[in-house]
Amino acid sequence: MQKTILIIEDDTEINDMLRILLQQNGYQTVSAFSGTEGILVHSREISLILLDLMLPGRSGEDIIRDLKAKHNVPVIVTSAIHDVSKKVDLFALGADDYVTKPFHNEELLARIAARLRTDAAAQTGETLTYKDIVLNKSDFSAECCGKSIELSKHEFALLELLMKNPDRTCTKSLIYDTVWDCENSADDNTLNVHISKLRKKLKECNPDEEYIETVWGIGYRLKK
Repeated sequence: MQKTILIIEDDTEINDMLRILLQQNGYQTVSAFSGTEGILVHSREISLILLDLMLPGRSGEDIIRDLKAKHNVPVIVTSAIHDVSKKVDLFALGADDYVTKPFHNEELLARIAARLRTDAAAQTGETLTYKDIVLNKSDFSAECCGKSIELSKHEFALLELLMKNPDRTCTKSLIYDTVWDCENSADDNTLNVHISKLRKKLKECNPDEEYIETVWGIGYRLKK
């Protein structure tokens, strides 16, 4: 079954370019040229939304809220914003991903495919998401920014624990008990090495983002 993507973009040329690109890659499309129009045509037939953040009239942030309230599907923001703090704000408002303009078509298509896979798997409770990280527990796969990450058994379990507890600090004792299941090999050095490897792999996917922060003397948590 073809997926339908709602394009909300006020620039006619970009809207047409996106429509043609998506249709050539097997998607159905609905086009809107303002936030108000996008909200009006948004329906349960829509599987994903591409939203230009800089629209006339209402702010893109308000539009995200209304779109999610009407029918909660993945929203990928297309924007010229490069400020990391602004991008983090978008996630807090409900955006699922962002693509910085100008973007490569291949990157956009990869992000769309990743979001659609994530949304489908989430409906079965098989995935965890945080910012642009996606863990699929059914096949032990991981993605960041639409890019696949190769994780060891303990790296996957460590990231899974952090993502299951996005609003708390995971203490070292909790991590040892959960990730290493009280194995005698688990110690501070082992944990530090695994955290370092995780950070490096995530940084390779998204150099502009920090995902894991240290709470000195206590443990680790996901960075807001």
